Amino acid sequence: MTLEALVVSRDPDTLRVLRSALGKLDVTVEVCTGVAAAGEILAAKKFDAVIIDCDDMNGGIELLQQVRKERSNKTSVTFAVLNGVTDVRTVFQMGAGFVLQKPITVNHALRSFHAAYGLMHRERRRYFRLPVDIPVTLTFGRSQEMKVTACNLSEGGMAIQAVAALPSEVVRVQFALPGTDVTLSPKAELAWSDAAGRGGIRFIELTSNAREQLENWLLQKMEQREPGLHPSVRA
Repeated sequence: MTLEALVVSRDPDTLRVLRSALGKLDVTVEVCTGVAAAGEILAAKKFDAVIIDCDDMNGGIELLQQVRKERSNKTSVTFAVLNGVTDVRTVFQMGAGFVLQKPITVNHALRSFHAAYGLMHRERRRYFRLPVDIPVTLTFGRSQEMKVTACNLSEGGMAIQAVAALPSEVVRVQFALPGTDVTLSPKAELAWSDAAGRGGIRFIELTSNAREQLENWLLQKMEQREPGLHPSVRA
């Protein structure tokens, strides 16, 4: 599974070091040298990590704050690159998960990226949505039921398609994981719906055993689609 990082900086030395360090972890790097353009990218695309040169780019601090407000990347792993201007505590309060202090070396960057590597993979697994075609039973109201089809499935919920308008008071869903004898029945709620019978279901309560089974099944499918979940590190 290839991780993706957005690096927002116009400092050639910083870009060279970060590209080298991330390359050793097989992380794909997209570079943006403007804060306004980076904001547009973050609003449109999901990244596993966002690295922002906060002190040497006008608007870098504001962009760090914006990341936590954007739906697509508010849970992405964030790095603030500092140059002695902004206090470390300040960027942590603004949502940075890690701090890199200039001048950055490849070894310094690698230590930070190694520390964040598991978090990036966890975020990718949480965000991963697997296309499926699974029959699902919705329970709503006073034990009323509706048959629908799941179009994609993630750790946190599913997209569904129904032949009629969806009920607003969904309380539970039931479905089987394809290729297994596992049936899950999480408590759930309707997150959104439209007039065409499409909707999004959010899981709000799963037993620990059921969550583990779902996560393991999705991880197996993710590995099949995106090989290389644990890439080797090249020194």
